[in-house]
Amino acid sequence: MGVLIAKRQGLGLLRALLVLLGVSVLCSVALGTRKGHASLDHRSHRHRHPGHLSLHRHRQRAGKEGQVLHRSKRGWVWNQFFVIEEYTGPDPVLVGRLHSDVDKGDGTIKYILSGEGAGTIFVIDDKTGNIHATKTLDREERAEYTLTAQAVARNTNEPLEPPSEFIVKVQDINDNPPEFLHGPYYAMVPEMSNVGTSVMQVTATDADDPTYGNSARLVYSILQGQPYFSVEPQTGIIRTALPNMDREARQEYDVVIQAKDMGGHMGGLSGTTEVKITLTDVNDNPPKFPQSVYSMSVSEDKVPGEEVGRLKAKDPDLGDNGLVNYRLIDGDGMNMFEISTNSETREAVVKLKKQVDFETKRSYTLKVEGSNPHIDSRFLAWGPYKDEATIKISVEDADEPPVFVAPSYTFEVEENVPQGTPVGRVHAKDTDVANNPVRYLIPRYTDVDQFFSISEDGLITTNRPLDRETQPWHNISVSATEIGGHHQDTKVRVNIKVKDVNDNPPEFASDNEVFMCETVTPGKLIQSVSAVDKDEMAHRQHFTFSLAPEVAHNQNFTLKDNRDGTASIYVLRKGFNRLTQDVYFLPIEINDNGFPSMSSTNTLTIKVCSCDSEDNIGSCHMAPHVLPAGLSTGALIAILACIVILLAIVVLFVALRRQKKEPLIVFEEEDIRENIITYDDEGGGEEDTEAFDIATLQNPDGANGFLPRKDIKPELQFPIRPGLGRPAANSVDVDDFIKTRIAEADSDPTAPPYDSIQIYGYEGRGSLAGSLSSLESVTTESDLDYDYLQSWGPRFRKLADLYGTKDCSIYDADDDEDS
Repeated sequence: MGVLIAKRQGLGLLRALLVLLGVSVLCSVALGTRKGHASLDHRSHRHRHPGHLSLHRHRQRAGKEGQVLHRSKRGWVWNQFFVIEEYTGPDPVLVGRLHSDVDKGDGTIKYILSGEGAGTIFVIDDKTGNIHATKTLDREERAEYTLTAQAVARNTNEPLEPPSEFIVKVQDINDNPPEFLHGPYYAMVPEMSNVGTSVMQVTATDADDPTYGNSARLVYSILQGQPYFSVEPQTGIIRTALPNMDREARQEYDVVIQAKDMGGHMGGLSGTTEVKITLTDVNDNPPKFPQSVYSMSVSEDKVPGEEVGRLKAKDPDLGDNGLVNYRLIDGDGMNMFEISTNSETREAVVKLKKQVDFETKRSYTLKVEGSNPHIDSRFLAWGPYKDEATIKISVEDADEPPVFVAPSYTFEVEENVPQGTPVGRVHAKDTDVANNPVRYLIPRYTDVDQFFSISEDGLITTNRPLDRETQPWHNISVSATEIGGHHQDTKVRVNIKVKDVNDNPPEFASDNEVFMCETVTPGKLIQSVSAVDKDEMAHRQHFTFSLAPEVAHNQNFTLKDNRDGTASIYVLRKGFNRLTQDVYFLPIEINDNGFPSMSSTNTLTIKVCSCDSEDNIGSCHMAPHVLPAGLSTGALIAILACIVILLAIVVLFVALRRQKKEPLIVFEEEDIRENIITYDDEGGGEEDTEAFDIATLQNPDGANGFLPRKDIKPELQFPIRPGLGRPAANSVDVDDFIKTRIAEADSDPTAPPYDSIQIYGYEGRGSLAGSLSSLESVTTESDLDYDYLQSWGPRFRKLADLYGTKDCSIYDADDDEDS
């Protein structure tokens, strides 16, 4: 008979135990007694939950091992034991007792315990069957243990009955406070929300057993955050508790929530968490201009698109709720100004739409409106969500530069037109009240080669012929400056297209050299030629090919025009020998069908080469011949003739170099070379700008008395010496003047060296001598008196004799002969 003995606290539990024992006794009497029946005493210090062990367990296990066993009749056995957690007493806790019916108390029975924690946490007295817990247990770490008990013979260790499995459960106590695993929390709720609006839900967890007592039953409460928010005790949902909470007044709230177990009763454990609640923005504030009237000014020289001023309406809302759109709704300047919104600063930017004129209108008035584009329908009653302001704009006077009537100009002119051909006309005007005339200029940096010039009335003309093939477009600028103003200029772009004329003959498109085998057969194609033309190829323009007239009837080669811009060269005969003639020149005439038609003769070089049997080119050079040891008489005569001609050329060259032209004036004492300028041609006078460069004689540095040296870099610059004006011929001796200039040139490091040309481009004003040119005095009739040359000193005595009294006698003699 198996009996489970359990000690319980309280009369009710004892009655239950008695009932269970009675049932067990009745079952044993009805089924009969059998050796091997076991009884299990179970003791615990807390409440116990009885259970039963299946009567078929022994039979099932035996079947698994493949043995045929008879079912042993056993008493009722409880398969669960309970032990309290966190027990801190001095003695091990008695979990229960295992007892077998075959145990006579003589010590021949040994009880064995195996399973989870056996031998470490749970131990069994092998004689009495008492099971103790040797360590403190924590239900939160492990809630139950599965063990197996068996009675065996002490001497032989043979099982006296099948093993019995049971469970030891750790009974919970309230030793864990609630915890908020995800805190602190952050939540947002729109401002102006209604009372009771849900903000968020917080949840705490308790590690205690929720199925046993109230250890894990939690209640939520708010410790901080009233009267703005509240929390539901059972769910932990936080809600708003105050109406019309304004974000602009306060944006953030710190709320503390508490969770307490034991249903919130005294003695329960608690835990807290922080919740930071932020009020999000809604559009509950209209925009407002800080001022009702704004004053701005704009100069009349401002161009459209330039900024005039800024203003901004204030809106305390954030993001899209604080956006303000601006527009002009009234005023006499709505056609002259425009308004936009700066995307970064959200300011209203007033810009010039059309150019204003001080002389026409000096002030404008605008009315601007600022409004919210995103309006919350819940707050329409708080509107309107817009505001208005007035802008007064005054126009300031400015001296404006001339204005071209067109933003840019594009002209066309044919190439090769003569100098002075009109290209086009630009026009600019002064917009000020004075309406001063305008002067035009082409900046040289835009027309470096000076292809064009411009007249006072803005007409652009060519300075020289243009070549489209060299430069098809000329992009220049024209500057217009107000005469008599503040020298403000305006530039305009002028694009000049050079139109093509047929002025370039066609030519070969590729190399004009052909290699031909000696063994070529008649009628064989040896080359196809094509042509290109630098001129613009028209849609239907093509080339025609033909042999030049001088080779039109040659017996070696012929040409066939393919009518597609190419031509084919064929061989007419055979028997070419490169030792006899290794190169043939075939002139080909190419014509285009342009207007006017252009043609050119291009020579095709045909080289005769040696080839192998497969017509692969070998050598194209003439094979060397062995020359005889002696020269013929004709060869010697030719060599001597060449030598004589060379000698004659050398003698002629030397004679020309020695021949010198005698000067008109011979100075015995000194030759003043620095004042002599030699011209190889007479030219056409000062008006002739094509024979020589007039700029060479008009040196601006020389005109100022300062001639920098071109061959060295001066270490220091000397200022212009004052008081060195040109003296009159009557007051200073010319000889002394020259000596003074020589001394200054010797001591001045910035003066040209002695072997350079000293240029005097200015002969002086008021000089009695006038020009010293002998050419002008000989070719023109002059009644000047040259007697004053006698007073210039001994160096000019010869000049005085030539142009003084002697000249007068010569002219008189000529007159007598004429008469």
